[in-house]
Amino acid sequence: MDQTEVAMNEAQNSTENIQTQLQEEYLKSLETLEEGQLVDGIVIQVTPEQVFIDVGYKSEGKIPTSEFSELPKVGDTVSVVLIAKENKHGEVIVSKQKADVKQLWKNLRQAFQDKTPVEGTIEKTVKGGFEVNLGSDIRAFLPISQSDCQKVENPEELLGKKCEFYVERLYSDNKANVVVNRRKYLEETIEKKRDAFFNSVSIGDTVTGTVKSFTSFGAFIDLGGFDGLLHINDMSWGHVTRPKDFVKKGQEITLKVVRLDPAEKRINLSLKHFGEDPWLHFEEKYHVNDIVKGRVTKLADFGAFIELEEGIEGLVHISEFSWTKKVNKPSDMVKVGDEVECMILGYDIQAGRVSLGLKQVTANPWDTIGEKYPVGSRVKGKVVKITNAGAFVALEDGIDAFLHGDDISWTKKVKHPGSELEQDQEIEAVVIENDAESHRIRLGLKQLTDNPWKLFAEAHKPGSTLEGEITSITEFGLFVKAPEGIEGLVNKTNLSEDRNVPFEEAVKNYKVGDKINVYVVDVNVEKEKIAFSVREFKKAQERAAISQYIAKPDENDGAYTFGDFLQTQKKD
Repeated sequence: MDQTEVAMNEAQNSTENIQTQLQEEYLKSLETLEEGQLVDGIVIQVTPEQVFIDVGYKSEGKIPTSEFSELPKVGDTVSVVLIAKENKHGEVIVSKQKADVKQLWKNLRQAFQDKTPVEGTIEKTVKGGFEVNLGSDIRAFLPISQSDCQKVENPEELLGKKCEFYVERLYSDNKANVVVNRRKYLEETIEKKRDAFFNSVSIGDTVTGTVKSFTSFGAFIDLGGFDGLLHINDMSWGHVTRPKDFVKKGQEITLKVVRLDPAEKRINLSLKHFGEDPWLHFEEKYHVNDIVKGRVTKLADFGAFIELEEGIEGLVHISEFSWTKKVNKPSDMVKVGDEVECMILGYDIQAGRVSLGLKQVTANPWDTIGEKYPVGSRVKGKVVKITNAGAFVALEDGIDAFLHGDDISWTKKVKHPGSELEQDQEIEAVVIENDAESHRIRLGLKQLTDNPWKLFAEAHKPGSTLEGEITSITEFGLFVKAPEGIEGLVNKTNLSEDRNVPFEEAVKNYKVGDKINVYVVDVNVEKEKIAFSVREFKKAQERAAISQYIAKPDENDGAYTFGDFLQTQKKD
């Protein structure tokens, strides 16, 4: 045997030895595999229908491509479950689907222990929450209270969403049962993002966000899972009535950070700070007493807001609308959008406030009212309003005077002005008071004629007598009307000359309409009161009779006495 043959024999023996060794190793590895075991295999071939996996057995395992969400490549490692070492055809049976389930349960248990999130898809609504597909046909329950950070108004909006969840519960009693929590994951994620924002962003920085929702005071901006506030006052230097008219929901906008409060987790944003503050140049343009033009932007119960320019807005208080008219509502004078002229009354740059006046651009009629309607002058006007106390009389547009009920008549007791006056009645009256500073004019009707109380006082001094007519009888005396038409009172103590006679008895001798002689006790012109007395009248008669008797010559022989004279007077 030559050297060539020897070499060939050695090579053949070596090959046979290698094959024998491989077979032995394979048999040994096969002995370690158990049915139901999770093993790793190598992809050796991929066809449109099947993927061939080498798990180290004499034959390859075949897996339908439908079990793969994404087809592997030759050489990839794939985990499978060994179903059977050998079928009737001598083939090893493996399953990737069962391997996925095993692996997923393993991952779920690990995630539950480690408190790490898992991924799933919210597929449908169920009683009390949602059903979540975690993959490999494993379903979990998501309570609706744990599905979002905010209250879920429309559950259908979450369907189809692929999300991260924490495994809240994981147990099996012949049936798998998994409960997941999305809210906790979202809150932790948001908190991390917010902390990162506070650590990386400073006041004055520019950020981008999306308009999420509105309130009456501004708009909430989504900054990537957490919100910042765009206050209505930070939207524009100019006037903004409604936030939703200035920015739109879903709109992506760039803003400036104007406030950061990590403790309160507050972020305030601004759009207006991209432009210059117009108040910086206010005093260069505007001064007190300047007449300026502006546009009415807003009405309130207390006045109207006037925009002088973008970012400069002032207030016209309701008291500054008119010199003469009582303005109850600003809307009676102006409306939103009106262009008006007004005067600058004052300002506070630090507070961003301007006080304006509308009436100041016109002449104040009260400045000359004293000259136009002096006290004592006669004026004509129209009754525009009647009250319990009196009546308002329009002298001219915006100038009303007041006629008190006590100034309607000298003699008549006016219980209500409506008994003497009518709405829209044209009257003539006398100005009895003119107070320009207080914007008040008082009129009198009775002052058109002489004061009868004064005339009476001049004609009837205390101590004089007169004949009057009883107009009423009261528990405290008799009211007697004098010829001049004014009334005085006979107090009950002054009715009878005999003080021992009760008033109730004495008054029986009198009735309404009777003529009666009275004595003038007192006349008070200012208070319009007259005190009469019947008792003093009779005393005055007696005194006059005595005087007459004394002054009369004695023509008789003494048979006619003074007592007889008095009796005669009483009879008379």
